[in-house]
Amino acid sequence: MSTTLLQWALVLASSITLFFVSPLSRTAPEFFRGARKERTPNTVFLTSSLVISWLFAKSITNAANLGHSFGLVGGVAYAGYYLSFLVAGFVIVSMRNKGGYCSIHHFLASKFGRSAVVVFTFLIIIRLYNEIWSNTIVIGSYFGVQGTTDYYVAIVVFTLLTLAYTLKGGMSSSIMTDVIQLSLFVVLLTVILGFILPEYGGSLTPFLSSGHWELGQGVDLLLVALVQCFSYPFHDPVLTDRGFISDTRTTLKSYLWAGAIGALCILFFSFVGIFAKLNALTGEAPVAVARYFGVPMLLLMNLIMVTSASSTLDSAMASFSKLISIDLSQAAVPSVSRGRWAMLVLTVLGTIPVFFNPAILSATTISGTLVLGLAPVFLFWHVPVPRLAFHLSVVGGLVLGGLLTLFPLPDALRLGEGKYGALLSVNLITTGFCFGVFGLCTVFRKKTDD
Repeated sequence: MSTTLLQWALVLASSITLFFVSPLSRTAPEFFRGARKERTPNTVFLTSSLVISWLFAKSITNAANLGHSFGLVGGVAYAGYYLSFLVAGFVIVSMRNKGGYCSIHHFLASKFGRSAVVVFTFLIIIRLYNEIWSNTIVIGSYFGVQGTTDYYVAIVVFTLLTLAYTLKGGMSSSIMTDVIQLSLFVVLLTVILGFILPEYGGSLTPFLSSGHWELGQGVDLLLVALVQCFSYPFHDPVLTDRGFISDTRTTLKSYLWAGAIGALCILFFSFVGIFAKLNALTGEAPVAVARYFGVPMLLLMNLIMVTSASSTLDSAMASFSKLISIDLSQAAVPSVSRGRWAMLVLTVLGTIPVFFNPAILSATTISGTLVLGLAPVFLFWHVPVPRLAFHLSVVGGLVLGGLLTLFPLPDALRLGEGKYGALLSVNLITTGFCFGVFGLCTVFRKKTDD
């Protein structure tokens, strides 16, 4: 049997299995909140769902490529984004316990009005839209060169198979399959490391000593991650939706565990890239390492990408469904049928960019820069401010961050000569602006009250 046929067998077998194990959701709590028999997800289910929903195909590819570029520093830098789980966990639990809010949209509508909901919704729709094509093109790259028939067929078939089991159960399907997908991911990652580590006698020393802890050698990206982790999680409904479906004790525990487990998975997957670096392999690190070891590794790498991509797609579809049917709807009882139609629309629209041969841009760092204004809004959610504070911080940060990203910074403002030096500068400047205007609004509100 050829390698391509084996790859197809893995994709079909895994997707069909997930369809049959996915529960059929008939009620709104099952479809939109993942409840089964009136019970909300426990710590194991919620933690698994949180972790695997952030182990995107493009994320683990980026982690490997950063390991290839910067050694261990690159892996640590990308793992830094998983501090977002801690930030989101503490903030969401506080909002629920002290504010009584039942969703992010509930909070925004109550405190900042409908216009804030519109702006925020625009940001997260763009996020969910990008999650579809940016993950499926990773799958396509394992079946053919970008632009070929095999490439497109693999993307379309994989996307439709994922849509099928998500339509069946909504959030219940997403959470149920996430447990399976995370378990499979950990097994596959362990097997992959079982190929790599014996090449150095099982020693971790070559991997842990790789790279240089200097600003221009990946530390600049680590600092970017530390800045963005205070705003980045709140524009990802896949992450925040899961903060409102279980009791607060289970929620906080799950977010803390998810942050630790997710960071470790990213760090260990960066070893793939470090191995490529140590052996002077060129090209995309996961593909280069797979080719180095031959067909067994190629199939393993293909399956781990399928696992990561499908978990991201089903989560994005479930979150978009809830957004349209609950967060933006005035209906007293959310419609499961409407939720399924929303999934279908997102899938079609999110697949269209594939046929224009887009590149996997650094979506994490770029989108993270554009939403820096969310940090003061959520970190200081309990502070009384005028409604204008949201727009000055969020829209102002979006415009400033976008302009500073599009147009080169003067050398005097650039921090170091590293690849991410300009990005770090842009993030620090934009963050300073957002906290500054939000703070001024707070002071103005106090003076007005006095």
